Amino acid sequence: MKTQVQIQVPGGAQKVLLHACCAPCSSAIVECLMERGIRPVIFYANSNIFPREEYDHRLNECLRYAKKWGIEIVDDIYDHNAWRQCATGLEAEPERGKRCLECFKQRLLRAAKYASENGFTVLTTTLASSRWKDLQQVDEAGRWACEQVSGVTWWAQNWRKGGLQERRNQIIKEENFYNQLFCGCEFSKH
Repeated sequence: MKTQVQIQVPGGAQKVLLHACCAPCSSAIVECLMERGIRPVIFYANSNIFPREEYDHRLNECLRYAKKWGIEIVDDIYDHNAWRQCATGLEAEPERGKRCLECFKQRLLRAAKYASENGFTVLTTTLASSRWKDLQQVDEAGRWACEQVSGVTWWAQNWRKGGLQERRNQIIKEENFYNQLFCGCEFSKH
C-alpha cells in the first residue's frame, strides 16, 4: 500500500530528527520519509516509560526497525526520576491532560537540544501518529521545545493522515511488532 500523505519538510531539509516513542508509531513515518528521499535519524527519548524493562523492549523494537532501513537511532539517557519530577502534582491527570503536555515538553526539549547540538534543522515526532495523543498538545510542546534552542524548526505534521494510519497497522502485522496498549507512563495504566 502506497501512502498518499503530502509532506513538505520545513526548509526543504533532506535529513530530519524524528523523536520516536516506539516502533509501531514510527514505522509508517520512517517508510514514508525514506520513500521520499528524506533521511530520518530516530531519537529515542522516553524517560516516561516504566519500568525499565518496558523501555528496553520498546527500544529493541525501534532498533530492529531502524536496522532494516539502515538508519541511525540515538538512545537518549533514560532518567525516569527526572521525568517523575516533571509529572509531580499531575499524577491524577487523565490521558490528554496536563501531565501529557508536560511529558511531551520534556521529551521534545531533549530532542530539540540534541538536534541543535548535532546539526539538525528540523524536528518532528511520532507522537503525532498516535490516535491516543492530542495533536494540539504535541504541536504546542514541539513548538515550545524548538523555541528553547537555536536553529531548529518544529515540523508539525499530522502523521495519521494520507493512509499512514492504515499503513502503520499493516507494518505492525508484517513486522510482528510488540504493540503496547499504553503510552508507557505508570499513571496511564489506571
